[in-house]
Amino acid sequence: MNIGISTACLYPMVTEDALDQLLEKGFRLFEIFFNTFSELDEKYVQELSQKLTRAHAHTISLHPFTSAFEAMLFFSDYPRRTQDGLELYRKYFETANRIGAHILVLHGQRNYQKSRISPEQYLESYHRLYCLGQEYGVTVAQENVVLFRSEKASFIQWMHDTLKDECAFVLDIKQAVRAGEDPMEMCKAMGNRLVHLHLNDHLPQSDCLLPGKGNFDFVKLFDWLKTQGYQGDGVIEVYRDNYHALSELCDSHRFLLENQHWK
Repeated sequence: MNIGISTACLYPMVTEDALDQLLEKGFRLFEIFFNTFSELDEKYVQELSQKLTRAHAHTISLHPFTSAFEAMLFFSDYPRRTQDGLELYRKYFETANRIGAHILVLHGQRNYQKSRISPEQYLESYHRLYCLGQEYGVTVAQENVVLFRSEKASFIQWMHDTLKDECAFVLDIKQAVRAGEDPMEMCKAMGNRLVHLHLNDHLPQSDCLLPGKGNFDFVKLFDWLKTQGYQGDGVIEVYRDNYHALSELCDSHRFLLENQHWK
């Protein structure tokens, strides 16, 4: 399994500068977090792609800043807005193709307890987006996110069992912890449709730390993934206030490589 990093670790540094900084530190595998509409412009994306190519670097995944609006775009009872949302996400899929990313990370529906949208309707809308992504060779992967419909392992399990091979998931360790879920149980609920990992650590007094700075058992996680034939990769994803120096990101990367038993 390859280990990369998300440009979001340097937010609010602008995306291209974050990429430059991480490339300089030796990272060569990325999740690119796009932070505004202008970063989807073809010229801008081309420049990002050229940076990656010159550095012999690769992109696993794309994370849209419109995660904050996905409940309104896809999971409301206003069909015209859903259609417009699908057209907007075509732009992300095109962008993913240009930078070589094969996964788009989806947050989904926030404040779902107050929604008039049923779980069945949620799956229907997700499936439409998933199928659209497949037209571009991009997998729309549902991330487990606290306060979103995807926060509970029971929902993820039901989603997996219902959609079978027409769904995919991203495990985020810190998001499971924040939702009061066991990250390993969340991982198991995602099963064979787990395609991507957001890697971070935690302690009782802090729910997001760099891998290696907390007490999460990465060896257990990696060994389980190996037994399941996991074919994906993972990226370090923390916030800027979770470390002081960029060298700490490199230390965390090294820690993760040392704690997995397969390449």
